[in-house]
Amino acid sequence: MSADVWLPLPPDDVEGLPEGLRYLFWDGGEDGDQPFPGDPANCAVYVVPYMTRWSVRVRPLERLTNVRLVQTLTAGVDDITAALSSIVPGVRLCNARGVHETSTAELALTLTLSALRGIPGFVRAQRQERWESGFHPSLADKNVLIVGYGAIGAAIEDRLVPFEVARVARVARSRRTTERGPVHPIADVLSLLPDADVVILSTPLTEATRGLVDARFLARMKDGALLVNVARGPVVDTEALVAALGTGRISAALDVTDPEPLPPGHPLWQAPGVLISPHVGGPSSAFLPRAKRLLVDQLTRFVNQEPLRNVVLTTGANGQ
Repeated sequence: MSADVWLPLPPDDVEGLPEGLRYLFWDGGEDGDQPFPGDPANCAVYVVPYMTRWSVRVRPLERLTNVRLVQTLTAGVDDITAALSSIVPGVRLCNARGVHETSTAELALTLTLSALRGIPGFVRAQRQERWESGFHPSLADKNVLIVGYGAIGAAIEDRLVPFEVARVARVARSRRTTERGPVHPIADVLSLLPDADVVILSTPLTEATRGLVDARFLARMKDGALLVNVARGPVVDTEALVAALGTGRISAALDVTDPEPLPPGHPLWQAPGVLISPHVGGPSSAFLPRAKRLLVDQLTRFVNQEPLRNVVLTTGANGQ
């Protein structure tokens, strides 16, 4: 039996892939109905296609009866964990930590600066050929709260440093200390909100973070505060956010929404004080070089039976 690797990138485009494996290209196809590239029973490593529908990404799982590694090209793996029952036991699920930090942190700063400095209004005025100056907030001297202080959250703080923010508070699943200062547990988030001028969400979507930003959370935000979401749409209660935006008390810059894609006619489109980008935190020119480096390193580790990077869980272990 061959040890096949299903790659969503043409193997010839990825330099340095280790020998000893057979590389097959499968990205699901434009319509999601691309035939499998080989016998699913021979697939040892499944690299999940990037930026495809959920139904496409999980379609092969139940037929990959001998797969040993499922590698995503996303930082979040909630789409795959939602289909764990389709995966045989003993499979290591790994995420793309190290791939998206640069691009996502860059967008988090872009959204923050654009929303604070009034860029959407300038664009509208330009289209109408109006010279509309005014006074807008700066990121300098602001207190920033980062909710979700993993690799992406840390990368966001790296990019905040040159902007002379007053203070950065950090929240993660559990309490710890970093070189830059303490990280508060998620249980402390409500007490930290009243001091934050900018709240940046970069947390994974889990049962603990689904709906985290609800009416109570939003009510604790200070008047004039900005909510930035580069995490996952369902981290925010959309109905509560629309209501909060309607008061004019807070504003928001969102790269992700719930539902997603946001359908025409949804009230979030026309809510006051909101800037929306279409989930483009990851897909940029920074993606492919980093994704390829991750794949080469991970597959080399797999061939050499070395510890894999970014293992999120092993199916069948601890009740998974």
